[in-house]
Amino acid sequence: MILIQLFLIFAQIGLFAFGGGYAILPLIEKEIVNNFHWLTYKEFLEVVTISQLTPGPISINAATFVGYKVGGILGSIVATVSVCLPSVIIILIVVRFLKKFETNIWVTNILKGLRPAVVALIASAAYSIIKGGGISDIKGIIIGVVSFLLLRSKKLNPILILILAGIVGVIVYI
Repeated sequence: MILIQLFLIFAQIGLFAFGGGYAILPLIEKEIVNNFHWLTYKEFLEVVTISQLTPGPISINAATFVGYKVGGILGSIVATVSVCLPSVIIILIVVRFLKKFETNIWVTNILKGLRPAVVALIASAAYSIIKGGGISDIKGIIIGVVSFLLLRSKKLNPILILILAGIVGVIVYI
């Protein structure tokens, strides 16, 4: 039964994964933390953090972690495959018909409408993480603001920013 639940939930997450991992964080949080209680909010934040440090999209990393936690190795495989399956199917369909619709005004306007919604989903995920304790003190706020400024103004590699933020975290939180 748990494998079927994992499949259905992560297929749903994969189906509505417009805008990538950050945009679907609210959906993952709603299903995994609030509805099914497979993770605590603290564990969810840890998954988000670990997902940033490991290769691959957040949704796949989260699916793998949650699947393993609730269903072992088989659960991990089921959740990971099911989160990818809708995208694979959709992309195969889109590729088949892309040339025919790439200049269609309806398709263009739908994409223009989706972009602001994706930005809102990303902002919602950031707000949720901040509100849930992702940044819990002035030191965290400073690390976050400085990281943002370095990313935007100096165009530093995000991996370098993560490494530097980790080192600063070790220093300031000792």
